[in-house]
This record gives sequence, C-alpha cells and structure tokens, in this order.
Amino acid sequence: MKNLEPKGLWESFYSLTQIPRPSGHCKEVAAFLVNYGKSLGLETLQDEIGNVLIRKPASAGMEGHPGVILQGHMDMVPQKNSDKVFDFEKDAIQTYIEDNGEWVTADGTTLGADDGIGVATAMAILADKDAVHPPLEAFFTVDEETGMYGANDLKAGWLKGKYLLNLDSETEGELYVGCAGGIDTNATFRYQEVETEKGDIALKVTVKGCKGGHSGCDIHLQRANAIKLLFRFLKDAVANFEARLACVEGGSLRNAIPREATAVITIPAESYQDLQDLVDRYEDLYLKEYEGVDDGISFTMEEVECPKKEMPEDVQDYLIHAITLCPHGVYRVMEEARDIVETSNNVSMIKTFVGEEESRVEVQCLTRSSVESRKEELASIIQSAFSLAGAEVEFSGAYPGWKPNLKSTLLKTMKETYIKEFGSEPRVVIIHAGLECGIIGAKYEGMEMISFGPTIEHPHSPDERVNIATVQKFYRLVKAALKAL
Repeated sequence: MKNLEPKGLWESFYSLTQIPRPSGHCKEVAAFLVNYGKSLGLETLQDEIGNVLIRKPASAGMEGHPGVILQGHMDMVPQKNSDKVFDFEKDAIQTYIEDNGEWVTADGTTLGADDGIGVATAMAILADKDAVHPPLEAFFTVDEETGMYGANDLKAGWLKGKYLLNLDSETEGELYVGCAGGIDTNATFRYQEVETEKGDIALKVTVKGCKGGHSGCDIHLQRANAIKLLFRFLKDAVANFEARLACVEGGSLRNAIPREATAVITIPAESYQDLQDLVDRYEDLYLKEYEGVDDGISFTMEEVECPKKEMPEDVQDYLIHAITLCPHGVYRVMEEARDIVETSNNVSMIKTFVGEEESRVEVQCLTRSSVESRKEELASIIQSAFSLAGAEVEFSGAYPGWKPNLKSTLLKTMKETYIKEFGSEPRVVIIHAGLECGIIGAKYEGMEMISFGPTIEHPHSPDERVNIATVQKFYRLVKAALKAL
C-alpha cells in the first residue's frame, strides 16, 4: 500500500492503520499527530479533550488570502467478523490490495478509511512542499463516531480559517453542503430475575451474517437489522412455544446497522425440535425476504448451560413488544428530492446486564433527520413505545444538522475547480449521515464549509474498502482547491 500514489498520503494512511484508534481510545493517535506536526516544524496545539490543530503558513504570495481548514476525525469504527480474532485496542489493521488492484481493504475488520484517508490527506498536504495554499490549518477531532465529542467540545476562537474542507465523505464526485442532525434514545428495562422453570433447557439463538453498514449512508439500502430479525423470532417463540428470555445482546455501535444479535432462551425439553424447526423456517424466510439485498444471513441454535434465573415474564413480553414496535429504517424522504432520506432511525444496540440485586436491559436507537422537528417527532414516537413498555427513557448526544448554503463562495470555487480538473460537473448533495460541519458551523458563524472525499464502500462494516483511483483524484482536487482559494 505504501507504494501507491500519492505516496505521501498512502504512507500516512499506513501509519494510521498501525495505531489502534477505536473511538474512545485516541490518545495514541493524537500523540502521533502532535509529533508529526512538530517534526515538520509547524505550530502544533492540542486541547483538553484531545483535538489536534496544526498550522502551516501560507505559500509565498498567498499570505493575504483567507485561511483554509482541512478537517477530519482521528477515530475509527471497530467492527469485525465474528470468526476474526482481533483486539481493536491493541492490534494493527491488516490491510491488503484486492486482486483487481482497485481497492484497499482489511482482513476481516473495518479498514478505518473513514476517516483515516481524510486525516492522511491533511497530513500529506502539510508535508507537501509543492502544495500552493493560503494560511492552512489541519484540524483533527477525537471520538466523532461515538457522539462527535471532539467537535462538541471545540473552543470558540481556536480555528482561524474562513473556509473549512471536511475530508470525511465517501463518494468521489460529490460535494456535500448539508447533513442530518441526530439524537440518541436510550431505554432501560430494570427487573429482578426469577427462577428458571425446572426441567427447562437453554438454547442460544444467533442471527449473524447481515451486511450492516453505516446507519446514515446505508439506511436507504433496506439491509437487515439483526436485532429486529431476532426479536421477530422471539415474539413467535414466546407466544407459541413457551420460550422464556434469559438474556439478549446485539449491535455494537450507535451508528452502525447491527450485523449480529444473540439471545439465550429457555424452553421445555420436549420443545427442542419444534424450536429447531422454527429457527430453520425463520432463516429460510429471512433469506427469501432479503434476497439480493442481504444474502449472507445466518440463523442458528445451539444448546447451552441452563441459567438458574431469567427475566420475569412481563418484562420479557414488554421488551419484545417494544422492540417489535420500534421503527427501524427510513421514516421519511425529502419532499423536494425523494431520492434523499430526510428522517430515519437505527435500532442500534441492545445488551443485558445481570446483577445480584437488580438486572437490566439497555436499548439504544440513533434517530437522524435534516429537519429538526421531524427528528424530535420520531424520537418522541420511540420514547412512547418504550415508555408504554415500562422502560426508563432518556435522550442524549443530540447534534444539529448542517443547513446548506448554495450561494457560498466556497461552493462556487469547488465546483469550478472540479470542472477544470476533471472536465465534468460534481453533484451537489445533502447527506443523511451526520457530519461535524453542523456542530463546527454553530460555533463559528459565517464559516463556509464543504465536505467531500474519495469513494469508500461499506463504512462501519468489515467489508469497508476504499477505491485507489478516487483517492488520487481526491488528493488532486484538495491541492487544486487550496490553490484556487
């Protein structure tokens, strides 16, 4: 990978793949970026939360022009295949170039091109002696993927530039001028466990093999949500086969469509074959329903040691009904552009915590919308579903959307530069995923912003890969835009 062009960019990206940097564990990569800036003799700063800012003086003759900020986030989404032995807090990402020579990907894990390629691009520009640019700032945030904490805690006045190039988008040839806002809904079911029925056996049922993906970029693809599939089965098993729920777990990130979910249930021993037949029927059903969309779905059952205790029947029933009722996927599309998602929800995580005095099940959803009132409406609907089921419901992690400015100088310059470099006009779009631009823009009124990037497929999943040719175009466009600005 280090031999690919532009060499400085790919060398920087390789270095990033060797540093464990899942969200919540950015100290090592932040220290690496601080040392990198200082090694170039550039002014390098770090704030209290860990964000890093590196300033590079303007090229000769460009000193009087408004400054430009290259912005990306240093953390990555830690997702892996279930059969992959890997520790995201300790291990380096194992990268390779696919056989056709067009893509860089990883072996059974997320690649971290989101947003490692953006960070590597800014690093390469900082070191590129041929780059022509006005006063330049490279701004790297922490923990974007889990709540945009770095952008949220950004201090006013820290950034000096007028224009911000967010290097965190995933389709070459598109310029993003707006994005959705989001909010987390957190529901907690509290209970005291009850004794398992004597003579019952325990079965572990597992849904896996779903494609998953980014809950913003991929939500319109109608891929399977492993949590929703599992609970569809559980409702049937409880209603018709005397199944009881002991524990459940699924999903691992708020902004990733769940790829796997598992539950331990207890049943009368004589119902074993009936449950096996039900599991087989549901696997066949899911494969038919998601044919051509999510062809790798697997639904399995295995006997495990029977737990001494399980959920009370009423809590189990309320939980199952709430998850069944909770909306997942596209809720509304934009009236003025019906191919763009306006509002959606991702049923993202569920986990059981067993305690001696009190146990609980926690459920998390991430609701997105480019219309603030619609975001609040859908979050309220989800709150009602869980509140009626007896859960405690709290909201957290709210962040604003980014309102488009279609008359900005930056957009005009970027469009003209793209046409000049590549002979075609870029698409100007609004993305359903969350970007840090909305938060930064709220802190720096009047700052003009654009988000763009190379083509990255399947971010937030182990199928993540980045297209090599588009990385070359991306770097060329960044350099040309800096010169034009």
